[in-house]
Amino acid sequence: MKNRNECELTTRQAIARRRSIRKFLPDDVNDAVVMELLEAARLAPSGCNSQPWRFKLVREAEVKERLSECAYGQEFLKQAPVVLVCCADIQGYLDGRASGVQDLGKIGAFTGEICEVLNHVTKKKSRLSFQELSESIAFNVAIAGEHIALRALDFGLGTCWIRLMDANKVRQLFSWDNNIYPVALIPIGIPSEQPAARKRKELHDLMID
Repeated sequence: MKNRNECELTTRQAIARRRSIRKFLPDDVNDAVVMELLEAARLAPSGCNSQPWRFKLVREAEVKERLSECAYGQEFLKQAPVVLVCCADIQGYLDGRASGVQDLGKIGAFTGEICEVLNHVTKKKSRLSFQELSESIAFNVAIAGEHIALRALDFGLGTCWIRLMDANKVRQLFSWDNNIYPVALIPIGIPSEQPAARKRKELHDLMID
């Protein structure tokens, strides 16, 4: 694996080169590199600075095989040297710890009426059902996951965002309670494939008149 200084890309290069990788070499990914990826996730933005993401690092072959079963038999999960289980901490929303509205008010990011509106939204979320709340905050975890995918390219690594899984089975696998909601799986490793870029819509097709 190339070292960090040899691989570092501009943001534009990383975005252009990112692919969903489903074939990996057996080479390991060392802990220092994994920590760099998690640090990128830690710095991601989130609604009201709630930072709900939590991560389970999986290296064990037996556990990866179980995760593959939870993901409806996606075999390449077993091939990746590392799999991150990306989760959301639900309890922080239920007990109010996740709200950063007051902090944003203190630094002047929000003032006046908007603070009142956001406080109301935060209280309203605390009354949502587990499923409703889980789906509401999952997008924050997705942002952190994309930080991981882009940072991985600096180390010559490939990733794949996997949402097609049975979240309840993943929770049962690790004996987690309902405070933890599995959002996605991200296998990480050195690619053994170089997929071509998939067709994208033209920019003008994305604009709304």
